[in-house]
Amino acid sequence: PMPDALQVGSLSLASIGAALREGAQVMRANLGVSVGYAAIFALIGLVIALLLGGSMAPLILTVSGGFMLVGPALLAGYFRVARLHLAGRTATMGDLLSGFREASVQVWALALVCALLLLIWLTDAGILYSFMVGGERISVFDIPLAQLLAQRVGNYLGWSTLMGAVLAFIIFAISAFSVPLLCAGRAGLVRAVSASVRAVFANFGVVMVWAVLISVLTIGSILVLPLFLVVFPLLAYASDAIYRRAFPEDSPATN
Repeated sequence: PMPDALQVGSLSLASIGAALREGAQVMRANLGVSVGYAAIFALIGLVIALLLGGSMAPLILTVSGGFMLVGPALLAGYFRVARLHLAGRTATMGDLLSGFREASVQVWALALVCALLLLIWLTDAGILYSFMVGGERISVFDIPLAQLLAQRVGNYLGWSTLMGAVLAFIIFAISAFSVPLLCAGRAGLVRAVSASVRAVFANFGVVMVWAVLISVLTIGSILVLPLFLVVFPLLAYASDAIYRRAFPEDSPATN
């Protein structure tokens, strides 16, 4: 790296366990705020599930996976709560919302990129669904499980998962560490994205384990929405802990 670049620390599988424990501590100390913010997205997920569950149930999994594309851009408030916890303070909902109010234009620019990729993913998945499944009514309420596992649905889920995985990896690589770097004011947009990509490839095996764990827990909790109220903030705070291990505070800042 250039002399003024943020130095990437070394991560191990033990870092993931430590980050999850730290995330659980932050969540317990700020339980009301953490669950309250997650409830907003749980409610949105419930509405989407009710709309799709009656006729296009396989798309529920697609939309759940799509949340992974915008998830990192929704964490500025949680990162603010995590910083206050490190300072010995218990956060309020106002503190969480201030994380978004204080976010720089660069954070919102990255969020816009994530939103655009989500739209691309949903459009492509919708086209793929129309070709591979068509207008067949597939409901979680009134058809046997055997039909849900029919060949056309299985093929759709397989190909859509592959497409989503590619987009998810791109978003993860550019945003996993750049969002907390930007929220902490330690880098500008270009340097933050560059540092995030370097951190992902410098610790590729560990980071991929972390990415898969995030994906499985997030998508699983969306499909079982009450779990989302706990899983979302837990993973958000753990992500902050992983970031601080990848970029220790004594790593130089740059703009």
